[in-house]
Amino acid sequence: MPKVRILIADDHAVLREGMRDLLSREKDFEVVGEASDGEEAARLGKELKPDVVIMDIVMPKLNGIEATKLIKQVSPASAILILTAYSDIHYILGLLEAGACGYLLKSARGSEVVGAVRAVSYGESVLDSVVTHKLLQRVVSSEKGNDEGRSAGQLTARETEILKLAARGMSNKEVADTLFLSLRTVKAHLTNIFNKLGCGSRIDAIIKGLREGYITLDDISPGESE
Repeated sequence: MPKVRILIADDHAVLREGMRDLLSREKDFEVVGEASDGEEAARLGKELKPDVVIMDIVMPKLNGIEATKLIKQVSPASAILILTAYSDIHYILGLLEAGACGYLLKSARGSEVVGAVRAVSYGESVLDSVVTHKLLQRVVSSEKGNDEGRSAGQLTARETEILKLAARGMSNKEVADTLFLSLRTVKAHLTNIFNKLGCGSRIDAIIKGLREGYITLDDISPGESE
């Protein structure tokens, strides 16, 4: 099996070194480059076309949002995983709009980072539970008084259950293990959820599921997925 090729972009050398050491322990990972600023990240993203880019937000010369946009323009298949100390909603929305598919805080454990890298390399979306809660709180506040009504295709009880677990930040495998289902079955359910809600990603499905009442903020309160 080919290894997951990873680019690390962070202006702190100590963090890059620690991240490289952590990821290099995984037999299916290969760190192919490191960038100390946003411009270098964009350049290496274009040259190397990595499978996954671990991106900081605040960096010299070019921030993570702009670097993400540039990388996605020249290498749309590269999955951008944000790893940062900032959980500000404006950063979150800006990065998701720029094409990032994952967002973790630097307080995450090493095992969580490894799991997130593997998940985004498989095409999944990853959001820290605190980040998810803030994002959905923003959706709730902006949607007050706006009743869209449910989609034509109603979610089943099982699909709703899977959507709630996905909203807690669980990977497909974690959902499968929790519900004693096969990975293929979970993927099939998620495909049905996307089709019924008219969504193209987990994040879109979670937001629409909240708007339409399939999930609530109480279902995904930070700490519940521990």
